[in-house]
Amino acid sequence: MALLWSCTRYPIVWTVETPAPSDSVSSGTIVKSRFQPAWWLADAHAQTLWPQLFRRPIKIALRPERLELPDGDFVDLCWTRKNTGPIVAIFHGLEGSINSSYARGMMAAIEARGWRGVFMHFRGCSGEFNRLDRNYHSGDTGDIAFLISTLHERFPGTPLSAVAYSLGGNALLKYLGEYPELQKLSAAVAVSVPFLLGVGADRLDQGFSKIYQRHLIARLRAKMKAKYRDRSLDLPLHRIDSLTTFRLFDDQITAPLHGFRDVDDYYDRSSSRQFLIHIDTPSLIIHSLDDPFLTPAAIPHEKELAQRVCLELSDGGGHVGFIGGKTPWQAGYWLDQRIPEFLSDYLDK
Repeated sequence: MALLWSCTRYPIVWTVETPAPSDSVSSGTIVKSRFQPAWWLADAHAQTLWPQLFRRPIKIALRPERLELPDGDFVDLCWTRKNTGPIVAIFHGLEGSINSSYARGMMAAIEARGWRGVFMHFRGCSGEFNRLDRNYHSGDTGDIAFLISTLHERFPGTPLSAVAYSLGGNALLKYLGEYPELQKLSAAVAVSVPFLLGVGADRLDQGFSKIYQRHLIARLRAKMKAKYRDRSLDLPLHRIDSLTTFRLFDDQITAPLHGFRDVDDYYDRSSSRQFLIHIDTPSLIIHSLDDPFLTPAAIPHEKELAQRVCLELSDGGGHVGFIGGKTPWQAGYWLDQRIPEFLSDYLDK
């Protein structure tokens, strides 16, 4: 019997229950979300694109910090103004930044709750290239671990939690499952996670989803050209413009740059789905069945979730969309409500 725990604080319409794994350890829970897409954004692509194209910029005062890493590199942080209270660390998606609509929306929502928010740019995503040749990738958990450890040491006794989107969500869940015995987080939330990276890469090479692939690959190629213009690397930079799909780019660039044998080795070792059963941190995963970055076949089954993991599925919502509201002039950004609601059970104590 699946365990219905704190995710039930948000009313459940139905649950899907499966037998526990053979080792008799209770599995996690899959519930149907109460989220309803706006009638004027019923399509998955409309849900995905609306926040990027039409959400009004959110003005919020932020304090920058450069965090030096053990290997001599750095990541750039952005803090909300408050100096006391629980801390929520935020991790972005592929080529995201503090200027991503979801990032500013969540930072504002965190501040409104009286908590502290700290947004971490992955290496090279803050507007300045990182020092080392390596960049970041979907399975890179080292910098997440270092930030969380640093926060724990700086603010002993302060409740810590984390929120991550897309690529960042994959990395956060992988981190939680890799080192459950070292966890210092009170709770975690991951949104629109590419649970199986190979399935995601193939989905983005189909239909209208090719638009997202084209946009993201173009940004990655441009960054590579600029960063490595004066560096000598054993990478096929002379033909980087021919790498037009994620599989090609990850095979020729991401994998060799980060020590993987090839694209399949990278996808196999970095996909988060295999780590979900080992998570011991109360975790909410929010996902839409119509996510244009993934197929439903990649979504984990209940028996693959650890006891303290709740997967909340909606029929619609797109990729990091989840827009409601009666009219375009009254758009509601549901994630900015749902995520703090879940975290409040663990931070407001």
